[in-house]
Amino acid sequence: MPEKKKVLILGNMEKPGVADEIDSLLGWLEQLVSVSAVLPARGTLPADASNADLCVVFGGDGTLLSAARMLANTGVPLLGVNMGKLGFLAEFDVEHFRKHLPDILAGKASVTERMMLQVCIHGDRDTERFTSPAANDMVVAAGEPFRMIDLRVCRGGEQIARYSGDGLIVATPTGSTGYNMSAGGTIMEPTLRALAITPIAPHSLSLRPIAVGVDQPITVHAERVNAGSAVIVDGQVHGSLYAGDVIDIRPAEMPLRIISHPGRTFFTTLSAKLQWGLNPHHSGGSQ
Repeated sequence: MPEKKKVLILGNMEKPGVADEIDSLLGWLEQLVSVSAVLPARGTLPADASNADLCVVFGGDGTLLSAARMLANTGVPLLGVNMGKLGFLAEFDVEHFRKHLPDILAGKASVTERMMLQVCIHGDRDTERFTSPAANDMVVAAGEPFRMIDLRVCRGGEQIARYSGDGLIVATPTGSTGYNMSAGGTIMEPTLRALAITPIAPHSLSLRPIAVGVDQPITVHAERVNAGSAVIVDGQVHGSLYAGDVIDIRPAEMPLRIISHPGRTFFTTLSAKLQWGLNPHHSGGSQ
């Protein structure tokens, strides 16, 4: 009899219904897999977490982003079971999770590899004051007292642009459909190795979002910032930003690996969840 796959379960236990749903599924799951641990999504991983064959994440897209950072550079694939609102990254509902898990364990599901980032803030004398992996994006927010800030963005040794405004978004292709999209940035297929750089309310008619390659690190130089300016990663963790700081952004060592829903593609999900490409003159269809 083949050895059971090792499965780690993470859940947003603060969300109503998540803990109860996990409890109701455990008996069934333990018939199929070896459950190595059941943990809150922002808890402490066991020392052998990298040995898991799969991590099942119960919650919403935010829970999956948190799990992605927790398991960064382990190569453990994530399967998101949506118990939130949008379910863009967490593609499975409970019914489809139960239906497709046997095929997933048998290796019949595709795994999408998505670039993650490593974000570091370097301060005086190049000291590293903050570092975090990022699955979605890195945002520079102006903060209190909410005056315009000035940023200079370079790739390698070449300047891309100077930005004056309320901040800046640097998004992965995965994060291109999040805050970046809301701010008017470009949407990218999640498997691309590129970044979207999108200014937030720039004080200029000429500065527009741009997509760049990642063959060299991106650096953001804080030339003038506010007392409350901050770097925010995935909308969940943050570090303070001071004048003279340099934010270093580069691809992480390993990609984020997500189990894809076998009945969906990126474009069908984009259409179903965000109404992408729907023609108002053709009800229910895209042209």
